[in-house]
Amino acid sequence: MVGLRQKLSLGFGGLLLIILIIGGQSIFQFRELGQSIDVILRENYQSVVACQQMKEAIERMDSGILFVLLGYDEEGGKLIRTNEERFEKALEVELGNITVPGEGEKATALKGLFARYREALDSMLAKSPSGELSRNRYFRELLPLFLQTKETADEILRMNQDNMHDANERARRQATFARQRMYLLLSFGFLIAVAFIFFTGRWILRPINRLIRSAEEIRGGNLDLVVQTDSRDEIGRLSEAFNDMTASLREFRRSDQTKLIRTQQATQETLESLSEAVAILDLEGKVEISTEAARKLFGIQAGTRLRDLPYGELSELFQNVVAGVPDRLGKRQKVLQQFVQGRERYFSFDAAPIRNRDGELTGVVLILKDVTEPRRLEEMKSNLVSTVSHQLRTPLTSIRMAIHLLLEEKVGPLTEKQAELLLTARDESDALHGILANLLDISRMESGRLQMDFQDVSPATLVTEAVAPFRRAAQDGGVEMETKLPGDLPTVCADAGQIGHVFANLLSNALRYTAPGGRIMVSAEADERMVRFSVSDTGSGIPHQFLQRIFEHFFRVPEQKSETGAGLGLAIAKQIVEAHGGHINVESQEGKGTIFSFTLRRGDCPAEPMV
Repeated sequence: MVGLRQKLSLGFGGLLLIILIIGGQSIFQFRELGQSIDVILRENYQSVVACQQMKEAIERMDSGILFVLLGYDEEGGKLIRTNEERFEKALEVELGNITVPGEGEKATALKGLFARYREALDSMLAKSPSGELSRNRYFRELLPLFLQTKETADEILRMNQDNMHDANERARRQATFARQRMYLLLSFGFLIAVAFIFFTGRWILRPINRLIRSAEEIRGGNLDLVVQTDSRDEIGRLSEAFNDMTASLREFRRSDQTKLIRTQQATQETLESLSEAVAILDLEGKVEISTEAARKLFGIQAGTRLRDLPYGELSELFQNVVAGVPDRLGKRQKVLQQFVQGRERYFSFDAAPIRNRDGELTGVVLILKDVTEPRRLEEMKSNLVSTVSHQLRTPLTSIRMAIHLLLEEKVGPLTEKQAELLLTARDESDALHGILANLLDISRMESGRLQMDFQDVSPATLVTEAVAPFRRAAQDGGVEMETKLPGDLPTVCADAGQIGHVFANLLSNALRYTAPGGRIMVSAEADERMVRFSVSDTGSGIPHQFLQRIFEHFFRVPEQKSETGAGLGLAIAKQIVEAHGGHINVESQEGKGTIFSFTLRRGDCPAEPMV
């Protein structure tokens, strides 16, 4: 079996072989061309230069003889001696560089002619060089020897030039042959590369592209696809593994579908047993499962889209859950009014995300609960509290006025015991008046009749005005009171009077439960949307089991000493803060102190949308 590695090795090995052959051939041809050029430059060129120098030297010697014949013995003798040495040196070079056939005989003959020429020259110069006899001897002996010597040197020069020309032609033919072989090898390499590319596409790219298309089909849900296998190499084995994987996925799909159908049936039966209206939606807001109450009361049926129903509040809540927007509204504000068989009914609604094991959002569950009866009971309670408070307020006012008149002794003097009893009655009536005032405030806030005057207020102003009335009491009680306010706090949107009530309640509680030597700190800090105010003390603290109930109406921590209070102050503070769109919180450690904090919206941020 020829594997993918062998196929790649075969293709790349062929290309590597072609590269090695072309490289080796190029090196061989370059070496041969270099040797040919070296012969031309190193051998023939030296002989050509030597012959040229000998010709020039003997011509200068002949000129020197003519100077002597004309009577210029000194100049002619100097010219003869100088060029005689040049000729001998050039002749030695030529005799040591015999490279052309027949060149050695010519060089030897040249040496003999020059020796005869020097002998005749020395004989002529030894006698009267400028006489008639010397001139005749020059034309009879020296001139013919000069011409023969020059001609012989010229013949040697032409022999080397002809050899250089032949060597050049041989080098040119070698270069032409080398170029032709390079063209042939390059063509052969090109054909091998084309064949390799063709077989690469057939052996590798085509099966890989087939696998890619199959993967895309499977990603689209086509698990019935079978990948064609044409070979037994690595890609063939990969295709077989791919087919095994799709077979396993088909089996998982069948088992998962069975489980899903069983789960859906069980979920549907479970939901049908619920009395509340419950619906499960996908991420596009399409209803997948709904209870009978959801179908009958709201028309929320499987297959419908929530945005197509006439419930904008539900659709907006769904969008917030999908987008991950935190719920900033209390459950009391999320109430839907619906008329069922001519009767007005109220339903609280909420939504929760459904996530898979990886924490990814896969759906949303919508729950609508009938709160008609609790709402009516709450309204009856509020009406009762409001009515009783109003009814008690008038006689209580008369009683308080009568007590004050008696204490002022408008109707006669009082004994010490009578005055003591009236003072106790006055204190209790004042406390009862405060309780009735708080009950009326709660009633107005719950019914929405309490008017708020929202304005942009500086946090420093709120804190300063709230702390000022308590500084004297803190000093008298030996409690240190401090404020911590950054200079760059933004303004808050608030009703200064109502927030003053919140601070008054928190500060009075802090003073009440902080022993002498303790410390109360009022601070504030801002984030992107809210400003958080905190009132911390080093008092006795609140037991952990009572923290969840501290904001309930009429709740007071058991076994905690307190001179006044009916357990309504924190409940009123909570409602005031929530009416401002904020939240109030408490943290406490028993024996170490308590921190109350609440938030108000920044003045430079838009109000949160109401659901």
